[in-house]
This record gives sequence, C-alpha cells and structure tokens, in this order.
Amino acid sequence: MGVITYDFEVTSPISPARLFKALVLEGDKVYPRAAPHAIKSVELQEDGKLGSIVKINFVEGLPFQYVKHKIEGHDKDNFSYNYSLIEGGPLGDKIEKISYENKFVAAADGESVCKSLMKFYTVGDYVITEDEIKAHIGRTEGVYKAIEAYLLANPHVCN
Repeated sequence: MGVITYDFEVTSPISPARLFKALVLEGDKVYPRAAPHAIKSVELQEDGKLGSIVKINFVEGLPFQYVKHKIEGHDKDNFSYNYSLIEGGPLGDKIEKISYENKFVAAADGESVCKSLMKFYTVGDYVITEDEIKAHIGRTEGVYKAIEAYLLANPHVCN
C-alpha cells in the first residue's frame, strides 16, 4: 500500500463559520438542496460524532451511486473537519480510502479559504496519477461551489 498526499485550497466569499455549518454541521440538509443535480440524499448512520458514517447518495446517471465517509474528527470552534472516504465513489479496487483534513480559515473582507490535505491510500503497487487526483478534486470542487452558490442565493441559510 502506498500513500500519496495532495494539498489544495479553494477560496470562497462565504465566511468560515457559515461554510463549516453548511458543509459539516448541516450537510445532510444542505447538500441535496444545493446540488440536486448530483446529490439525492445524505444519511447520517450514527450520531454524527467521531466514528460515525455519512452516506451520500447520488442521482441516477452519475458515475457513482454513493460514497460513505467516516468522521475522523471535527472542531466547530476552529472550523476543522477530518474524514475518510471509505466506500463507494472513486475507490474501486485500486484505492483503499481517501482521508481529508479540512480547515476553513478567514480571509479578507469576510471571505474564507478552505485548506485541504488529502491522502490517497492505494492498494498494492498502484500509483495514482495526477490526472486522477485532479478529476477527484474537480468533482469535490463542483459540489463545494454548488453549496457556495446556494448559500449566496439564500442568505438566511446556515447563519
């Protein structure tokens, strides 16, 4: 098994507190409303605490039916959220899991930056390509930007 680490950042006009609330604390409600073209439902399979499983079900016609995340930790005071993608989606037989360490930090004028460290745990001697990583990030950013647009269009949500 190999581990490939990849850092990326994405900026947003939404404050860190509001983004954290939408993406982490109220994600089960926000994701399907913000991205109905992609996300059918979100199921919290335990209490939302450390070790809980979150299942995201996708609409028909997408390459993946669902993904399962295991919550590794979150800190609502510091707007950080760690989880691992453990089943479904892009994992297949070549990637065991993908771990994420996300932190939302304040930027100028009330904006924020999401700093993300991703770790791809590959199976056997498989080496993930830069193109595969970029495709994964593109899908992740697509949902992120849909939620951002939803929050901008609905200023009363997640305040």
